[in-house]
Amino acid sequence: MESEDELVKTVRPGAVLRRLGRGVLDLLYPPTCLVCHAPIASSDALCAGCFGRLRPITAPWCPRLGIPFQHDLGPGALSAEAIADPPPYDRSRSAVLYNDVARAVVSRLKYGDRPELAGFCARLMHRAGHELWGSDAVLVPVPLNRWRQLGRRYNQSTELARALGRLTGMAVEPGLVARHRHTRQQVGLSREARHRNVTGAFRSHPDLAARLAGRRVILVDDVITTGSTIAAVTRVLAKSGVDKVDVISFARVVVGQETSI
Repeated sequence: MESEDELVKTVRPGAVLRRLGRGVLDLLYPPTCLVCHAPIASSDALCAGCFGRLRPITAPWCPRLGIPFQHDLGPGALSAEAIADPPPYDRSRSAVLYNDVARAVVSRLKYGDRPELAGFCARLMHRAGHELWGSDAVLVPVPLNRWRQLGRRYNQSTELARALGRLTGMAVEPGLVARHRHTRQQVGLSREARHRNVTGAFRSHPDLAARLAGRRVILVDDVITTGSTIAAVTRVLAKSGVDKVDVISFARVVVGQETSI
């Protein structure tokens, strides 16, 4: 049985103050659902109704793109998209389909000055990407242009990568790739326009090889739409000698399912 001194030692003053602070904030500003604003027990979460409207992406899926299949097509079966336009990366996984609920969460994380929402998203991404994790890889967030990041105050992909790093114990390397050319917002652009928009927009760190030390890369992003951005980043990494690149995102747009961007 623990002594009184041992029990005191296990209670960290900082943790107690944080819990008290959260309690005071909850009294002043009762937590509400991220989507419908219904009262809930804890902050940065969804009510049961909205959580139930999230559409997790589960197997069977395309082993390359992570697009869900309606029926199991057998081991190694690829989606029509992966056959018609093979991605430059190895595997992609996403936690949920991009629907109205996922869009609301991403919008608040991305534009609403709510970086703490990355923790909620990362918990779902952690399950979805279980095949990808390992000590032989590093998490690399898809970079923002510096001016856009200054305007938003943070890069949402970096926040997601850091939250995943805490869950997986994997290293996070936000500086391995930079977006050196300003690009238009991808929202509303066609597939071809998205591809042109990000071509030549990224460059790798000059010491990338030394910083990676042979480890593979897992790119982290909030939403995959056409895959143009992650494909552009992957090609830059490949030119710098990276052999294996996987991708994890919170949401994915799937043609014919749920909501398009």
